[in-house]
Amino acid sequence: MGTDQVAGPFVVTGQRARQMRVVPADVLKRLYGKSDAKGFVQTGAHLALLVLGGWLVLETRGTWWVVPALLLQAVFVNTLFGAMHESTHYNSFKTRRFADILAFFSGAAILNNAGFYRHYHLAHHRYTQDPLRDPELITSGTPRGWGAYLFRISSVPFLMIRLRDILLFPFGFKGDVTYIHQQAWPEVRRWGRLLLAFYAALVVGSILLQTTAVLWVWFIPLLIGLPLLRLYLLCEHTLCPNSDDGFANTRTTLSNPVVRFLMWNLPYHAEHHLLPNIPFHHLPEAHRHLRPHLKYVARSYTQVHGEIIRSFA
Repeated sequence: MGTDQVAGPFVVTGQRARQMRVVPADVLKRLYGKSDAKGFVQTGAHLALLVLGGWLVLETRGTWWVVPALLLQAVFVNTLFGAMHESTHYNSFKTRRFADILAFFSGAAILNNAGFYRHYHLAHHRYTQDPLRDPELITSGTPRGWGAYLFRISSVPFLMIRLRDILLFPFGFKGDVTYIHQQAWPEVRRWGRLLLAFYAALVVGSILLQTTAVLWVWFIPLLIGLPLLRLYLLCEHTLCPNSDDGFANTRTTLSNPVVRFLMWNLPYHAEHHLLPNIPFHHLPEAHRHLRPHLKYVARSYTQVHGEIIRSFA
């Protein structure tokens, strides 16, 4: 059936510094510019979609129309990953406090301690595709057969890890996590306690108000959409070489404007990995400069999953 594996040694090319200079310095300086206005527009638009999706779910309960409403809301909820990702990089807003607020709430919406994710993701950027040090490879590996592939998409591994984060980190338990610097743990615990308090407030509030709205508007759509997010994330590095070659170790998947909007332009993933301080609204321009150099640029996510499935043979 196949298992999750990490294949091959890590190759050091020493080309990363040169690759980062492909974009002219004057252009790069402009692309690094962050904007509170852009952040508020993007956040406001996503929030409006969440409100719309939630309203549709509540209005269609008891009818078959609730099924497409839940699917739509599942997409809106799970694509908050893009908001959390950009905010933990401090790319969503120019003002860091705004980014922290968005990181917390968007992370909470998808069962993530954003304080932990920030340091987890920093290690992922520092050691991208290094089998021994990249936390994405340490915790997940690469699916080498149908069994591992379907198990990953089921989101069961994700939920098991998130339960650890939510229930253990606030109380100082680290589990088997070795890729977070010791100095980061106080922040992880602090964010974890806030997250636990937030979830407790949702539960207590729902009980006191005798409402299931949170369940219908958030939790059920979250669970429905988790496999979609797994399918999306699996495309970022799978089948890319275990190497520090920034032009090859990450895949950009162009997809369509709707996906790029909902995911805060994160489909331009190779561009983001090469120049992680470029905010979401400048990634399309970064793509125009970097596209000729990138080895893995896919048209769609279905194309990438076709390649992954064919690799099982």
